[in-house]
Amino acid sequence: MTHSHNHPNNSPEGSPHAHGDHQHPSPDNYGRAFVIAIALNLTFVVVEFTYGFIASSMALMADAGHNLSDVLGLALAAGASILARKAANERYTYGLRSSSILAALANAMLLLIACGAIAWESVQRFSHPPVVAGLTVTLVAVIGVIINGFSAWLFMKGSKGDLNIRGAYLHMAADAAVSAGVVIAGIAMIFTHWYWLDPVISLIIVAVVIMSTWGLLRDSMQLALSAVPAHIEMSAIDAYLRGQPGVIDIHDLHIWGLSTTESALTVHLVMPGGYPGDAFMDNIREILNTRFFVHHSTVQIEQGTTNHACSLEDT
Repeated sequence: MTHSHNHPNNSPEGSPHAHGDHQHPSPDNYGRAFVIAIALNLTFVVVEFTYGFIASSMALMADAGHNLSDVLGLALAAGASILARKAANERYTYGLRSSSILAALANAMLLLIACGAIAWESVQRFSHPPVVAGLTVTLVAVIGVIINGFSAWLFMKGSKGDLNIRGAYLHMAADAAVSAGVVIAGIAMIFTHWYWLDPVISLIIVAVVIMSTWGLLRDSMQLALSAVPAHIEMSAIDAYLRGQPGVIDIHDLHIWGLSTTESALTVHLVMPGGYPGDAFMDNIREILNTRFFVHHSTVQIEQGTTNHACSLEDT
């Protein structure tokens, strides 16, 4: 059986083990999308903050600050997308795939920090809401809806299968929602002069962004802690392996995320008849990949003649 990576064999002699075919799916290349989104949003941050200051609009300045955090988030996601394609080496035997998990986690934290800052400043404005130039606010926010909506569209396709891209998509979609809220506030202030709407809309936007970010924070935190990825049902894999011919028991079944799109598995199969042959192992690897979405599997065969206890169980 051929392997595209080399792994040290730490199993006792006489305990055969096999690796799944290591053809890991490469993350989609969103390099161009990142460049376009970062350039558009960085330009808009400068324009939005400038006009927000001129118009005395907290909503616009808050949105500019939020957009700036999103530019940083996009840069993180772009860097992780590049690092995830780095080849494995002796130091990083899985490559730098897990950098996409760290970027998703950092993105979620950046969003929450930005929300806290916006909420604090908005609350301060309730006591003395300044006069806001509603027309200026509305026009600038409309541009924001267009730019952020287009940026979100660039990442929409990849947001369903890649947590890192999902983080970028949520940043842009949240910004589009923020800008839409500012448009509503601007139009209302033009006709009513209710300038307290500016901080109110800001707080509503903060609540929406926090709700949309919570899932990203939870999922990325779980992956960072090597939890079983949410889309993988461990009990189903356990049942499948136990049902294979010649298998009387399994132990040390571990599943974790290699990146925001890839997962790995290790397991010991107890088979008194001994090693069942490469075809048997290839079939298990194929089923784990196609049915259970496990891209990298390491299966060790034991005959059950000795106690192969995991050393981690005593820690």
